[in-house]
Amino acid sequence: MRWLLLTAGLLAHAACSPADTPATWPLPGTIDADATATAPPATPPPLRYPWLATAPDPTGRLAQRFAPPPGCQRVAVAPGSWGEWLRWLPLRPEGTPVHLYNGELKSPQEVVAAVVNIDPGTQDLQQCADAVIRLRAEYLFAANQADSIHFHLTSGYDFRFADFVAGRSFRVVGETVQPAARPAETASHAALERYLLPTFGYAGTRSLSRELRPVPLAEAQPGDVFIHGGSPGHAVLVLDVAVQPATGQRYLLLAQSYMPAQDIHVLQNIYADAPALRNQAWFAVPGPEAGRFGTPEWSFDAEELARF
Repeated sequence: MRWLLLTAGLLAHAACSPADTPATWPLPGTIDADATATAPPATPPPLRYPWLATAPDPTGRLAQRFAPPPGCQRVAVAPGSWGEWLRWLPLRPEGTPVHLYNGELKSPQEVVAAVVNIDPGTQDLQQCADAVIRLRAEYLFAANQADSIHFHLTSGYDFRFADFVAGRSFRVVGETVQPAARPAETASHAALERYLLPTFGYAGTRSLSRELRPVPLAEAQPGDVFIHGGSPGHAVLVLDVAVQPATGQRYLLLAQSYMPAQDIHVLQNIYADAPALRNQAWFAVPGPEAGRFGTPEWSFDAEELARF
């Protein structure tokens, strides 16, 4: 249960809960295991991950841990973009398990390919949509775009980081959200962390889904979001995309948090039909005839991919 209690009509966070059946989906074929994979990049670009007290390990990044599937290459991303920033996320050492916000271990662990080196918080707040919000806010802050950090609450209230640090927040009265004063402060990273707590409490899959625009699954790009808005609902973030040049087949690296709040983790493809993908981190984008896209703990409609 959230630390912020509201009536069911106003509570923003839509709980993430499992689909009724294991997620399976048709794959458009297998990978040529004899093909040559693109070598992982050697040197990370100069990107900021401001929640870390020290610079991240230059050898422990997403793009270095997970080479593209054989015969594939990563899609191009603009320098300094949301997609490039996600591609170089810092990871915890290989074999690190996922912990819940209270220190307990996540169950199941077999869905985990890697753990992103970012804290889950100390309250049951940073769940599925919240993880997407957290990473998006951290990227904008790192890219010196703090004035662009804002998320709508489920009520529709537009909660802006610039307003928050200027002394303008909100309060909940009954089922309405009303403006409220707070002490002004510098737009520091500590202030961003304070801003995110009520955002996590009153935003969720329902509100985030309304902020994103749908995109075709076949055109998936790093930074896109699989999102099912509702209660229950879920959100999974596309961290990276690789493509097979000869066929155009796309493969995705995915990340999520879940319920209860837990470490953000890269997903492992435990249900892949193609043996070359099973228990690997890459997920094949199915053909246009497929109506679903499966992840280990949620199956999405093929139309539920969206973009900031």
